[in-house]
Amino acid sequence: MISIQNVNKWYGDFQVLSDCSTEVKKGEVVVVCGPSGSGKSTLIKCVNALEPFQQGDILVDATSIADKKTDLPKLRSRVGMVFQHFELFPHLSITENLCIAQVKVLGRSKAEAREKGLALLERVGLAAHAHKHPGQLSGGQQQRVAIARALAMDPVVMLFDEPTSALDPEMVNEVLDVMVQLANEGMTMMCVTHEMGFARKVADRVIFMDAGKIVEDCPKEAFFGDLSARSERAQQFLAKILQH
Repeated sequence: MISIQNVNKWYGDFQVLSDCSTEVKKGEVVVVCGPSGSGKSTLIKCVNALEPFQQGDILVDATSIADKKTDLPKLRSRVGMVFQHFELFPHLSITENLCIAQVKVLGRSKAEAREKGLALLERVGLAAHAHKHPGQLSGGQQQRVAIARALAMDPVVMLFDEPTSALDPEMVNEVLDVMVQLANEGMTMMCVTHEMGFARKVADRVIFMDAGKIVEDCPKEAFFGDLSARSERAQQFLAKILQH
């Protein structure tokens, strides 16, 4: 579903991604982790062309992102993206947030978009809040709305960029529960996250990045299993986050 092929990216003279290659198969859940500044968020933003890259290619459902002829808005409409800071429209109601892209991008009628949006709100446990505005919801509720909004576009893949890092600890689980449900339903997912419990629970594979490179790319059992088989950098990272 996603094929990342020798991707290199620079900000000026600074190389932020270095020869990154991996694949995500249909129905697979891949967690991308690593220290801050390792290139995780940049890599996932390259997958739907929110960040340009200078070398290599990324294919999403066999469509090349590097190909100048690719209709990027059309491609993005098939790739669900959930951001760290929700990115909901504050002046629109929750229902309007869920409907606007369905109507403007997919060409659905307002009635059809509303029906789909309300069904997804029910699914993430927020049907009672349909009339409210984002500012009236907690962070965890807003992030669940953001997930519902992404799902409303019927994406072939979902990308998550640290979806719980801006949340209070008590709200993290309500978002992770929705993500676990999606994973169990067979959604193809690529998640940048520090939530190792989530990774252990639902990831098929774990990618570990450091200094713009993919250092580890292995099944979760191997990543969390025999730590001595991991790279020294991955061992240091795991030792710090798994001791608590």
